[in-house]
Amino acid sequence: MYTGFFALRENPFSIAPNPQYLYMSDRHREALAHLMFGLGETGGFVLLTGEVGTGKTTVSRCLMEQLPENTESAFVLNPTLTEHELLATICDEFHLEYPEQPTLKQLTDTIHQHLLRNHEAEKTTVLIIDEAQHLRPEVLEQLRLLTNLETHTKKLLQVILIGQPELQQLLQRRELRQLAQRITARYHLLPLTEQDVANYVAHRLQVAGSNHPLFTRKAIRRLHQLSGGIPRVINLLCDRALLGAYGKGQQRVDHHLISKAAAEALGLPGEEGTVASKRWPGYAAIAGTLVALLLAMGWLMYQLGRSDTTPDPSVVAPAIAAEVLAPVDDKVADQEPLEMELPSKKLISSLFSQSREIEDAFAVVFSEWDKTLITGVDACEQAKSNELACYWKQGGLQSILHLNRPAVVRLIDDHGEVAFAAFVGYQSGKLKLVMAGSELEVSERWFETYWRGAYAVLWQPPSGYAGPIGWSAKGASVQWLETSLGLLQGERPRRLQKFDGELEDKIRQFQREQRLEADGIAGVQTLIRLNLMLEMAGPRLQNEAS
Repeated sequence: MYTGFFALRENPFSIAPNPQYLYMSDRHREALAHLMFGLGETGGFVLLTGEVGTGKTTVSRCLMEQLPENTESAFVLNPTLTEHELLATICDEFHLEYPEQPTLKQLTDTIHQHLLRNHEAEKTTVLIIDEAQHLRPEVLEQLRLLTNLETHTKKLLQVILIGQPELQQLLQRRELRQLAQRITARYHLLPLTEQDVANYVAHRLQVAGSNHPLFTRKAIRRLHQLSGGIPRVINLLCDRALLGAYGKGQQRVDHHLISKAAAEALGLPGEEGTVASKRWPGYAAIAGTLVALLLAMGWLMYQLGRSDTTPDPSVVAPAIAAEVLAPVDDKVADQEPLEMELPSKKLISSLFSQSREIEDAFAVVFSEWDKTLITGVDACEQAKSNELACYWKQGGLQSILHLNRPAVVRLIDDHGEVAFAAFVGYQSGKLKLVMAGSELEVSERWFETYWRGAYAVLWQPPSGYAGPIGWSAKGASVQWLETSLGLLQGERPRRLQKFDGELEDKIRQFQREQRLEADGIAGVQTLIRLNLMLEMAGPRLQNEAS
């Protein structure tokens, strides 16, 4: 292994949980503070959500270490259970005896008696459930019933639900609205920022015995981009990159090694493995002799045919046509110059190499919203200060077109390296991208060769928006939703403070009309479509109705 080469005592990036390597970012500390606050209240449910690998379990373990001595806790790791199985598991965790084939009532009574004994002994009882997004609605309802046991001042059982973002959607369901109203504190754990990633890597290296930085600044930046700030992915990429550096005899990890590690560890295509690299040699013999001629003809005819409204080439590079993979045939000479083959694979390679920073693509999307992105500050944090929000999604081209907002798209070049582009327009099967200050008009087939489905859009949330608008919602966002749907559906809006069944029915109707999942919850996709239908301000990909 590489530990001896880098003078490390042990592997600093093992994915095995080791308390020695615990790194608490500002966001992790804030999450822990929210949980502690929630437990300090009179009882009920506390909610912690976050994407896979963001450190939710790490926060929960820190929480358990900080619980007062008069606290008895139980930890359920596998919640894919029936009501009977969950209650039996809780009894097992609290070391409670129950009959061999107990009824639901017997299990419930056993737990209630234990809670009363703890209360008499002035002990607090806490139940922590990890991966709670897998809980069935009927099991969650059974948990709510368990918390019904209470005194005049507090509930005798406090429940912490830890799960992925899907847990928030689950709790918006109508049949769980009573449980949602009992949540006393909630926190959504975001990925690490670029500075957090630098601190995280430095911390783990220091614990492992390193006295000097092993990763360049560019490597940290690339690591943040490719990992998305997810600690588990950071460990995976750093481990693979150190191994690569050891194999090359390099004393430091650069951004090229991080990109290569991502190609190997995350399944990104390698230099020989992409579709384009396999197809291109077959066309090279035919296209090679025509490239120079096509370049000259295309550029000349483009300049002659350019309208007065075309941006100055010194500001925005000329649009480049693109059907990269279509074989050259005799019909090329009859096409309009902007419908020809991509002039040079070398040019495309150059644009990709200049588009490694996601910040550059976000800057273009910000400009589409008539906003300016400040360099060095997280784009999504800046979006909030501009009354906008980021929406990250994995999907197909149609999902972006349905949202009809400019998007930052993540591309993979022929060498397996990541690049970012701004997707700012679509018409007649052609996509308008901006990379390295240049505009490219590309075909869907070209785009989908380099794109793996990851994208982000900016959108404008309603006033008071704090998450999907469902049964636990109230206040300004609920009234805005009622008013907006009333305008679209030709109904007089009601005065509304709390989400209700009638509003849920209106949402379902709108979702069916817009070809969305009709779940009766106003999530991001529903709200973006609602903004478009209301013709609210904001740029669009297509001018025609989508």
